[in-house]
Amino acid sequence: MERIVAKLLIYGDMAEDSILMQLASVSKDIHSGEYNKEELISRVYKQVKRLLELGTLCAFNKNLWHNYLSYLLIMDENPFSLTCEKVGSKDGSVNHFATNDFHAFMELFEFDFSEIEEILGIDCFTCITNYKAIDKPELMYNRNVSEKVRCLSEELEKCKSDNEFFDVVTKFYKNIGVGAFGLNKAFRIRETNEGIVEFNPINNMDSVVLDDLVGYEIQKKKLIANTKAFVEGKKANNVLLFGDSGTGRSTCIKAIVNEYYGDGLRMIEIYKYQFKLLSQLISQIKNRNYKFIIYMDDLSFEEDESDYKFLKAVIEGGVETKPDNILIYATSNRRHLIKETWKDRRDVEQDGDIHRSDTMEEKLSLANRFGINIGYYKPSRQEYYDIISALADKNGITMDKEELFKEADRWELNHGGVSGRCAQQFINHLLGAID
Repeated sequence: MERIVAKLLIYGDMAEDSILMQLASVSKDIHSGEYNKEELISRVYKQVKRLLELGTLCAFNKNLWHNYLSYLLIMDENPFSLTCEKVGSKDGSVNHFATNDFHAFMELFEFDFSEIEEILGIDCFTCITNYKAIDKPELMYNRNVSEKVRCLSEELEKCKSDNEFFDVVTKFYKNIGVGAFGLNKAFRIRETNEGIVEFNPINNMDSVVLDDLVGYEIQKKKLIANTKAFVEGKKANNVLLFGDSGTGRSTCIKAIVNEYYGDGLRMIEIYKYQFKLLSQLISQIKNRNYKFIIYMDDLSFEEDESDYKFLKAVIEGGVETKPDNILIYATSNRRHLIKETWKDRRDVEQDGDIHRSDTMEEKLSLANRFGINIGYYKPSRQEYYDIISALADKNGITMDKEELFKEADRWELNHGGVSGRCAQQFINHLLGAID
């Protein structure tokens, strides 16, 4: 194995503590003839455990070794894979080196572990190459990743030549993508000790889709139209969804991401204290072949907070224009985002219909930089009943409608008033009582 790994050029810059490099090191020590058997067995078992942990996390199946190698190919962000992501495979000298690397991966796919098992007296590799996962969708932590890795693994197993292997991998890069952005829908960020922005996938994102959302049809149409234009490469606006709590603003954005994920849409959730990282975040994603929504939930600022100025500069007004593959979607209970007080009006000068106030303009200018403002307000009583009725029908609740609405009224009196969230909580309560 160490000889095969040594042939890798484009994909050769792997961490020394990676599973592949550690197993190659074990193979090298075996062939040197100078080793401690128990120590090597311990090292092998450690890497097999890591394979099992990755396999459990991503719900790999059948051949964990093949799944792992496919996962390596997907996650390796190198100049070749990133170029393929943007434009597909093109004729060029780099293809020669990539094909040589893919030949090495084919050898790794076909690697015979029997020699290592025989020398060390173990059978763990036989087990992981004939692995049976618990294949239940409800138990999969990240089904989206699992399906893509498994599919690529099965395709690569069938390849008979280096060129066929090359075509399958580069087609995956172009159609799906490379690295975490290719496999996942949504991310949070964190700042490392070195001051670098790191993207962490959200593996358990709500699977809600647009058809699940009852009511607010006008609001949904506006959001869908803007997002559709965005993923199609047309001009689109940043969006502020404001209004009453529990009206489905955040759920709408999650549904939009689920709806357009296949078209290359990704979401990055960012918190207020991270706004200082916005410029660095954008610089890392502006050249990727995806459309990114930077999502800010429950956005608002108190009068003594100044973090909003980072956001203002990014949305519009900075020296560098915002890239075409990035939009900002924010939700807020406040229409104007920044708390305004009566003292802000003290410097107003009135002359006919003209009003000027530096303080007020400063505070209102942030909300004005969102091209689309969509209001979400508490539903009327009848709209509340419509939502209850639709959710009950969808979940198979056959209670008499008059009794259903009467119980819904009792529920909302103690749970924050009429809203889409209250309606969903009421239906959950009924489902729990039925179960």
